[in-house]
Amino acid sequence: MKLTKRDILAAPLIAALGLGKGGYAHSLASSAADDTAALPAAFPTGPFTSTVESLKTYRTPDWFRDAKFGIWSHWGPQAVPRQGDWYARFMYVPGHPHYDHHVKTYGHPSAVGYKDLIPLWTADRFDPDALMERYAAAGAKYFVSMGVHHDNFDLWKSRHQRWNATTMGPKRDIVGAWKSAAKRRGLRFGVSEHLAASYTWWHPSHLYDQFWPKLGVAYDGADPKLADLYHDNANEPFINTPQSWYTLNTAFHQHWLRRIRDLVDAYQPDLLYSDGGLPFGAVGRSLVAHLYNASAARTGGRVDAVYTCKDSGSGEFHREASVQDVERGVLPGINAYPWQTCTSNGDWFFNDRHPYKTVANVITMLADIVSKNGNLLLNVVQLPDGSLPPQSEQLLAELAPWIKVNGEAIHGTRPWVSFGEGPTETAAGMFKESGDYSARDIRFTTKGDTLYALTLGEPSATVAITALRLDNPHERRRVRKVRLLGHRGSVSFRQTDAALVIDVPPTLPTRHASAFAIDFA
Repeated sequence: MKLTKRDILAAPLIAALGLGKGGYAHSLASSAADDTAALPAAFPTGPFTSTVESLKTYRTPDWFRDAKFGIWSHWGPQAVPRQGDWYARFMYVPGHPHYDHHVKTYGHPSAVGYKDLIPLWTADRFDPDALMERYAAAGAKYFVSMGVHHDNFDLWKSRHQRWNATTMGPKRDIVGAWKSAAKRRGLRFGVSEHLAASYTWWHPSHLYDQFWPKLGVAYDGADPKLADLYHDNANEPFINTPQSWYTLNTAFHQHWLRRIRDLVDAYQPDLLYSDGGLPFGAVGRSLVAHLYNASAARTGGRVDAVYTCKDSGSGEFHREASVQDVERGVLPGINAYPWQTCTSNGDWFFNDRHPYKTVANVITMLADIVSKNGNLLLNVVQLPDGSLPPQSEQLLAELAPWIKVNGEAIHGTRPWVSFGEGPTETAAGMFKESGDYSARDIRFTTKGDTLYALTLGEPSATVAITALRLDNPHERRRVRKVRLLGHRGSVSFRQTDAALVIDVPPTLPTRHASAFAIDFA
């Protein structure tokens, strides 16, 4: 879910038009019984039902805990204008830069709407196999394809939506192409659904300008013939409150269930991501139960599937039943349950003006997140045609050699008793990406009897690890051996009352961060 300052611009328009009160209240009343719904009879039975108690028996599979790093393709028709995230919504909000760009470039949204941008997304340079090879080389162990964003456009051969990528735009099964490429490279495969929020998110498309020369001329979203794209939900706006993220209209709950079940059944993903909390009470829980039951049926009873959602806004979140996703942020300290950060190396959709993360940003984020029992799911920005901009090319090119040397300290690891030490404090929570780290900032991971210490910067001369001083409270065994991953020679060290002091070789095997493997007597 993306609740940003940009959405404040939409609130005055909605308030001025006086929309949303009657229909919203009616929907609230009509949804009261929905949360008690049972698992639909059409779903095959299995070990899980739609009750909270049943779903809390779920255990996160080892493949996800071992993977640590995934790459996401957050890509679709909204990349076409090259203006960034939420274009489809804000092109209908006067005063927003997306509206100004749309009027100047394409025309007024009463005549040229989002429906007219979809055919421009041809994805003519999209080569999933070539991209997947690079993603695997960069260290990704799972890959997630956009299934449907808030624009209500399905990227698969949808049984329930004519607005899909096999009939419009690229006229290609994007999700299917990504899955085939991921499986050929041995990566686990996931899909993301943002449909649940679309029913209120699309509200501005039903409005109109409040000024000349288009005063009162409805945008194309108000056309009833286009309700299957823009929804018929003009009386339930999403304003700048988390509580309005999900619709309260039970008909839309069932619409969501049919669509996302089709996605799950057709592509059998290892991971399903919802952009928000678990949607729609028991309806959403029934879909998660089906995801888990279908996985168990394919694997002889072992549930290999992951469902990840956010503990924020409307919807549900049950820590034992799913994996918590933190958008553009981290959790504080070591979490008892596996979790995930989702972020992007740039804007969520391609943006000509948006800054990009450096490879050092990504590496230090990865080390910090893994030390706290988390995974990093990184969107690697794609151009509208499906190829990569230079910034994404450079990121992958620099990640590959780093992970080849230091992946031992990332993949298959578990947290230590302490996640790390150092002078830099990382803010916790969504939309709080931070961390101007130095080599004095250290993160710990473990595998077997080996402890890894990753410096979040390029060390020189010595590295001092105070958590491994003599008589420390964490590890009573003495340090027996220290290796610098990627360095062929020996590394000298000494354990003092103040710290484990490691002498750093004059030449480091990798840039950006270094990993020391520490063995004990």
